[in-house]
Amino acid sequence: MITATTETQKGPKHEVNLDGDVQPWPNPTITVPEIRGLAGWGEDQPVVMVDLKTNDERDLREDEVIDLKPGRGFSKKVKFKRGAK
Repeated sequence: MITATTETQKGPKHEVNLDGDVQPWPNPTITVPEIRGLAGWGEDQPVVMVDLKTNDERDLREDEVIDLKPGRGFSKKVKFKRGAK
């Protein structure tokens, strides 16, 4: 899930939902290696993006860059989870 602007910080800030654990993220994009690092997952762990409205899942490519949008009410409702090895 990609979300949230905070009142105390300048500019839009984002949140990333990693298997239900929401983590802050300062940039408008995130890469697959950055998702793994933020989540503490191993380098060999596949990353899956889940659309929370439709429950559609998609494996992310290693070189994929995901655009994030600030603002909880206006954001794309997705989360990332570990894929099967």
